[in-house]
Amino acid sequence: MNVPLLQQTLPIAEVVLAEKLPPFYDWLKNELGVERVPDSPDHTTKWVIGFVNNHESLIRLVELHRPVPPKALEQAVPRLVVAFEPIEESDVRQEWQKTITLLCLVLVVAARSREKVLI
Repeated sequence: MNVPLLQQTLPIAEVVLAEKLPPFYDWLKNELGVERVPDSPDHTTKWVIGFVNNHESLIRLVELHRPVPPKALEQAVPRLVVAFEPIEESDVRQEWQKTITLLCLVLVVAARSREKVLI
């Protein structure tokens, strides 16, 4: 991850998250049946800012998403990555998409690991 670029472009990511997360949350709740969905993008945006600035950890991210069913996590990845498609500068768009993909990958792997332990 290009942390300096992510830090520099956090305001762009904040705009994307504020616009794209509410419909994403509706999709999670109404289409996938995820019960615990944030009521606004504020929590996610705050976490992303904290992560980029080294104030949040991947462990905390996994803890926050523990209640989300693994299938829902897997289905959510493409929608989150595409959310950053409107960013005009290709290097900025690609860096955010790569970062979101990596964060989602951590969540999917953690969820699958939990499933295996339960089996």
